[in-house]
Amino acid sequence: MSSSLLESVDIEAPVAVSWALWSDVTHWPKFLSHVRTVERLDDTHFVWQLALPGADKNFVAELTEVKPQDRIAWKTTEGVHHAGVVTFHRLSDTSSRVTLQIEYSPEGFVEHLGALTNLDSALANYDLGEFRKLAETAAAG
Repeated sequence: MSSSLLESVDIEAPVAVSWALWSDVTHWPKFLSHVRTVERLDDTHFVWQLALPGADKNFVAELTEVKPQDRIAWKTTEGVHHAGVVTFHRLSDTSSRVTLQIEYSPEGFVEHLGALTNLDSALANYDLGEFRKLAETAAAG
């Protein structure tokens, strides 16, 4: 059984600002609440360390597509199985929309519980809200 998640957020910042923040993996722990660290292995592979309730998990993800100011796609090659894409949409010169889509297969009770209670959706909404704050602060500065 696989689950999917689709969330988006409108940001008072140009696409270029949203892109610059998201495309730099060192920023991810600042707005992805369950991500403790992201370590670059090479140009396309990263080790993620997650802090989840009752469990810490690591996985290796590979970037499968990068189109500047348009989309970033990835899939895991080791650890928790999932694939995702984040897309960037220009709304105006000063605003943008970021959409996050993740496909995953819940493994273990914590993940099943999250999928069943929409905790994943709430967490994604929270994370996108944190990202919006970061992008809007960067755009204002």
